[in-house]
Amino acid sequence: MNHFNSRRDFLKTASAASLALAAGSWSQRANAAEFVLKYANNLAMTHPMNIRAAEMAKAISEQSKGRIELQIYPNNQLGGDTDMLAQVRSGAIDMFTLSSLTLGTLVPVAQISGMGFAFKDYDTVWAALDGDLGAHMRQEIQGKSTLFAFEKIWDNGYRQITNNAKPIRNPDDLKGMKLRVPPSPLWTSMFKALGVSPTSINFAEVYSALQTGIVQGQENPLAIIYTGKLYEVQKYCSLTNHMWDGFWMLGNKKSFERLPRDLQEIVRANVNAAGVKQREDVRKLNESLAGELKARGIQLNDADHEAFHARLRQVKFYDEWHKKFGDQAWSILEKYSGKLS
Repeated sequence: MNHFNSRRDFLKTASAASLALAAGSWSQRANAAEFVLKYANNLAMTHPMNIRAAEMAKAISEQSKGRIELQIYPNNQLGGDTDMLAQVRSGAIDMFTLSSLTLGTLVPVAQISGMGFAFKDYDTVWAALDGDLGAHMRQEIQGKSTLFAFEKIWDNGYRQITNNAKPIRNPDDLKGMKLRVPPSPLWTSMFKALGVSPTSINFAEVYSALQTGIVQGQENPLAIIYTGKLYEVQKYCSLTNHMWDGFWMLGNKKSFERLPRDLQEIVRANVNAAGVKQREDVRKLNESLAGELKARGIQLNDADHEAFHARLRQVKFYDEWHKKFGDQAWSILEKYSGKLS
């Protein structure tokens, strides 16, 4: 079912999800759940991630017969990405959704799914992330941290560039621009290769950084540009599709292991099912938002994707990251992307 045939449907669904979450939380408090799980993220309650998370929380409560209460803390309520990552590592937060690229500050190979211009379409994305590439990334996350990743990565979408200076049509248009990027070595490296002056800022501070001119622009999928109201502080949106980005639903290993096996399976099954539904929501929402953003005053333009890809090849960006990730991970990536360099 498509939740997002119109903006009205989208907001109605978001409102209903918020009410369902509130009702579910009240019910659990009244009946004192045996296990309380804190789940945090950096997105608005109106984003498809939190709409599906509210449904997921309700299903987990019902299927566990009230033994599990999943509390949702959206919109950076528990801190910025860096803070929340530290909290989920320590167990202060039980579950957290984080961009795979930002996770790369802890587990370097987690960034590989965000390689610039690697995935031509969603069929390729899901083949890779539900296949060998996703399995390799999850294995690395599990082996090199106190965290684990659930099997189904959630969607963030193909990323676009917004700014207040001019339309971006080719790499030369980016030269010298001060652009916000999330804290990630791959992101910083890619935009430096494209001539940008990248500035790493947590998402919680992006709106104010754009508003005050600390940076001229930023890059995100249309769904985040819209739900984060970045159209209020940006003039141009260039459809660069420069990388695909997804959210791993991360869990603290020790926290999850305190659940009996049958309850672990209830949580796992519902997290994965919600992730698959959220993927379709985000795809449809991103496809529908160009008109909405134009109505909000944003000027949209298409970009020359091949010119960007060619520039990254020319400056040996792919060769550099092939060396950093190693032959095994790179060969798994190119199994799906084709040869990048």
